Amino acid sequence: MHFNSGACNGCDIEVVALLTPRYDVERFGIKLEPSPRHADVLLTTGAVTRQCTERLKRIYEQMPEPKFVVAIGACACSGGVFKGNYNVMDGVDKVIPVNAYIPGCPPKPEAIIDGVVKLLNSLKEAKTNGGK
Repeated sequence: MHFNSGACNGCDIEVVALLTPRYDVERFGIKLEPSPRHADVLLTTGAVTRQCTERLKRIYEQMPEPKFVVAIGACACSGGVFKGNYNVMDGVDKVIPVNAYIPGCPPKPEAIIDGVVKLLNSLKEAKTNGGK
């Protein structure tokens, strides 16, 4: 599932580009879900604004276990150019736990694919090694 928490839409355009035939992320088992109740990975973009804080927490809580969060872009990772602003909570990790960070302004679709695939591979390794 993708959630824009206050981005300029640069990262959102790159996330949407992943769904095109050029990048074909479905070959990695990645499918965009519209509902948090059916998603296991939350892709977040943008610095978290105070207005979106509660909504982001609610979406995270609605996701089934195990659930994972990927912060995409400089704003989601640390607040980016909006860091320290009066209405910005900085990065996503100030609100919910983050499992993977993909920096960039905006990051290329290839970087997003690489980050998500590394997260998925680490989950497979943990599962085969008996971890959670």
